[in-house]
Amino acid sequence: MESRWSTFRSFASNHVVWYNFHVAGNACFFIETVFFEEASLLARTTSSHNGKINIAIDGPAGAGKSTIARMVANMLSYVYVDTGAMYRAATWYLKNRGIEPEEVNEVLHTVQNLGIELIPGEDGQQVHVNGQDVTAEIRSLTVSSQVSRYAQIEGLRTWLVSLQRQMALRKGVVMDGRDIGTTVLPDAEVKIYMTATVEERARRRFNEMQEQQGITLEMIARDIAERDRLDQEREVSPLRQAEDAILLDTTHLTPQEVANRIVSLSRTYWEREQE
Repeated sequence: MESRWSTFRSFASNHVVWYNFHVAGNACFFIETVFFEEASLLARTTSSHNGKINIAIDGPAGAGKSTIARMVANMLSYVYVDTGAMYRAATWYLKNRGIEPEEVNEVLHTVQNLGIELIPGEDGQQVHVNGQDVTAEIRSLTVSSQVSRYAQIEGLRTWLVSLQRQMALRKGVVMDGRDIGTTVLPDAEVKIYMTATVEERARRRFNEMQEQQGITLEMIARDIAERDRLDQEREVSPLRQAEDAILLDTTHLTPQEVANRIVSLSRTYWEREQE
């Protein structure tokens, strides 16, 4: 079976972090993590007692998870991992090849040739698939309406979850998605479940997608409601609030207010652990 390298990159403040994985068939092996800029960062991140923790942020579509997770990571100088972008990238790749989610065997065969890069930059995170920048494409309504269908495929989730867990081994990670606190990082020190009304989530997503012609607020609201249903009803890792997660309704909060609360909770947790 053909094997390939999949590389995931992210920033921890001004520190570049490379995540290297060797993917062969349905197996994924963690190879190495290399830190640049400051060699001392490695020593500070190899221990679970380094002053850093993992933060899991879950919630439905349009709750603001990615925006908030990125802000929290910047405020704490942590690494941000956008798991939703990984699922979107896989969805875009499969749809472009005419492979439907019902074709499970073909899906699992095709993703063996899938390489994803998460590349932070001044204008936000870029997502590359096999070297191609697909940052805009994976945010289209077409991908948004299909990603939950592909995300129900157990083999695809297993592959991506294994990558996500390896990313969090050294602590200092803020990861957002739909099953981070329940499945991917069940031992995360701080777990947040973000939500907002469907109307507010649709409004936010509409503001993000206004450049796409023919998109209406009503279309997005219907899409979000359907994604909620699919995410909550899927058999594998359904969307739900972890028992030990803190619920944050962001409907009437600014992004900065939400980020400040999560940072405060995280710092309080670490201070309590030191007592």
